[in-house]
Amino acid sequence: MTSNAPAQCCTVGVKHEGKAAGKVQEFGGYQAYVSFPQDKSTTYGVLLLPDVIGHEFINAQLIADQFAANGYFTVMPDLFSGDPVKLNPPEGFQIMDWLQNHLPANVDPIVAATIAAMRSAGVQKLGAVGYCFGGKYVARFLNAKGGVDAGFTAHPSFVDEEELRGVEGPLSIAAAETDKIFPAEKRRQTEDILKEMKATYQLNLFSGVEHGFAVRGDVSQKQIRFAKEQAFYQAVQWFDEHVKA
Repeated sequence: MTSNAPAQCCTVGVKHEGKAAGKVQEFGGYQAYVSFPQDKSTTYGVLLLPDVIGHEFINAQLIADQFAANGYFTVMPDLFSGDPVKLNPPEGFQIMDWLQNHLPANVDPIVAATIAAMRSAGVQKLGAVGYCFGGKYVARFLNAKGGVDAGFTAHPSFVDEEELRGVEGPLSIAAAETDKIFPAEKRRQTEDILKEMKATYQLNLFSGVEHGFAVRGDVSQKQIRFAKEQAFYQAVQWFDEHVKA
């Protein structure tokens, strides 16, 4: 997608109201939030790769439950080995310092193990969803080697050009009008690369919202709530077409 490195906007936002329907358990050798569809089917799966707030963040768990309600066995692994960032961290927190312990060498094995465990659980086709931090790993695993069949990302962070060019499956992107991590020039570069690759892709741009809107936006604000909901529908429709079809 080519996008910039994480910054303070990756850690701030609003906690949402709701009760999680799934549960945190060991899955594939790691802790994960797991949510089943009503019929308990595991034929179609969604691997949810969260932002830096992690798998125990209620906002992300509610999103996982929504994917499950739409017929997808959904697993959200702990990408940070028990070291997520707190929502709205105290002044002085340096995300780039934190990030040094959560680079691809640390995260790739967790993602790979989760994919393998989902396949072993019966998943025949698998979509990957990445919010902010997680968007990088959608790109890294959306290919034959990674084992993901389709991808969706909202306001991705620090995806490099090589990772984007490695994408082999259909990719959908939800972007914020105001986003220092994925600004207009990065969006346009992403479009140019995907077009050059003759990729199957979609990029939706939402006005009046900022980086993080799809997970941490203030849903009491009508425009933000609309964008958050539409980004979710975008992901579901993409997977209905490229995972279930």
